[in-house]
Amino acid sequence: MTRLALFAIDLVAVCVLVFGLYFPRHRRRDLVVAYLGVNVGVLAVAGSLSSGDVGAGLGLGLFGVLSIIRLRSTELDQHEVAYYFSALAMGILGPLSGGSAWLAPALMALILVVMYLGDHPRLLRNYRRQVVVLDSAVTDHVALVAQLEQLLGARVHTATVDRVDLVNETTVVEVRYSHRAGVGTQRLAEVGLSR
Repeated sequence: MTRLALFAIDLVAVCVLVFGLYFPRHRRRDLVVAYLGVNVGVLAVAGSLSSGDVGAGLGLGLFGVLSIIRLRSTELDQHEVAYYFSALAMGILGPLSGGSAWLAPALMALILVVMYLGDHPRLLRNYRRQVVVLDSAVTDHVALVAQLEQLLGARVHTATVDRVDLVNETTVVEVRYSHRAGVGTQRLAEVGLSR
């Protein structure tokens, strides 16, 4: 398979990743540009510099340097980091596939399948994470969990207290919880919490 064909496969794969998976699910336009830019940029650099002598080392070096720069520049959610690494990996796979005609396209397809399944809206859809600010200072963990379960109408799996302010009577807590579909939605709306 020619290098131009591998580049075209990469461009199709990144378009599927960005426009078929990421944007319809998460709707962040700024990251669409970032994912496309990092993929095409890595593809261009790796394609122009790749040779038999520097192939694997170049790929790992690009992956590491670009990851550090990008991940230190802004805060990303974990699913956004996964999409970022997927776009980066696909950009490296094309030029550095090692001469195998099927290896790079197969690995790109594997990345797309894993991202499709791992970020599917139905996978673990009843599990949530939320930072809650309570208008009372709660120092007893059992009472805190009971209050959160009543407030959220859900089963609390973990409640990590970030801050208890005894002067202003507030508690900031990160909650991981789950509920049956539809349960707790009305209660969240009543207290003005967003999911």
